[in-house]
Amino acid sequence: MRYCGQVSALRTLKVGFVPGTTPGKWIRRWEERMPEVPLEAFPVSETEQVAVLHDGLADLALVRLPLDRSGLNVIPLYAERPVVVAPKDHEIAVFDEVPVAELSAEHLLQEPDSVPEWRDIAEEISNGSRKPLPDMANLEQALDLVAAGLGILILPMSVARQQNRKDLRSRPVLGVAEFQVGLAWPADTTDEVIEEFIGVVRGRSANSSRQPSVQAAQDAAPKKGRRAPAGKSSGGTSGGGKAASGGRSGGGGGKASGGKSARSSGGGAGRTGGSGAAGKSGRKPGSKGGNARRGR
Repeated sequence: MRYCGQVSALRTLKVGFVPGTTPGKWIRRWEERMPEVPLEAFPVSETEQVAVLHDGLADLALVRLPLDRSGLNVIPLYAERPVVVAPKDHEIAVFDEVPVAELSAEHLLQEPDSVPEWRDIAEEISNGSRKPLPDMANLEQALDLVAAGLGILILPMSVARQQNRKDLRSRPVLGVAEFQVGLAWPADTTDEVIEEFIGVVRGRSANSSRQPSVQAAQDAAPKKGRRAPAGKSSGGTSGGGKAASGGRSGGGGGKASGGKSARSSGGGAGRTGGSGAAGKSGRKPGSKGGNARRGR
């Protein structure tokens, strides 16, 4: 593809993704459509999802919303159910789904603002007994604290499934908003390559006219000449229209020669031509046309 050859020399497309997101299907589509433009995908933590974009480490990133959108373009992609993760012997194991109200007495190993539905009913917040969060460098360490019985986590279902541990249990939570996944990129660096990937993620087909690669191919294609409409290719309306039929503007020179002159030459004795000139000029006063009749 000519477009691929033009952009491949620019750079490699770098895409970050937070845990639980699955960029594989979009990467495969990209490799099929744009084989000459390399794509490098790498995982990033939620705490780094914005920084990698501002620092230029990633051109785009699959992120979890909400986030600070300053200097970024963000489009939502899909939503995930929230689940609560607790120790394996926790009472949530007897539920198929857990109302968030049943978790009001629990200690959440996350910032309360990240789960406002829990924050608004939490006993430890209302009575002022909540303690600062322990140091947790990553999700794995947070799950270790959950397994030790020090608290619970409320996570996207895909993240909980990734961390499939025998010492933990997880159940869907009712009354908590779904987690949103989006695609983000720096607002000041949008170009054809980024637009191409956005189209792939949004599900545009390979032949969509909104894809930059398709637009480039259309611009590069030779333009076909227009065929002139019938009747206008040989002289316009004055030469090929009425004139062709010998009418008002035909070869005799307009109305005077093409109209009345034709009658004078065909009739032999019109008002102005041939021997008929004697009709008016040869008529004597008092006579009602005697000479003209004799001349005929």
